[in-house]
Amino acid sequence: MRTEALKDFIRENGSLFWYTPEDKGEKVTDELLVETMLNYGSLEQIQSLFDLMGVREVGEIFRNMTGRKKMNYFPQVWNYFDLYFIKNVPGNS
Repeated sequence: MRTEALKDFIRENGSLFWYTPEDKGEKVTDELLVETMLNYGSLEQIQSLFDLMGVREVGEIFRNMTGRKKMNYFPQVWNYFDLYFIKNVPGNS
């Protein structure tokens, strides 16, 4: 279940989810939320996501991406956050 703070965060950053109908925005999957924020979000938005979901949770969602979903990340973004989560999330390598 999503917290109200996370729903508010999604609504506040709705422009990043331009392809999702406005009334469905806060119902995006966690995978899509993480992928969109890491690919297109600012450093402040990504930090807010970490604060709301926790770095460990975001790291686990990122790590569980496989196949085509993994390829939705820009290569530089995938490389950066792969290294980031290896360093900052124990047991997530």
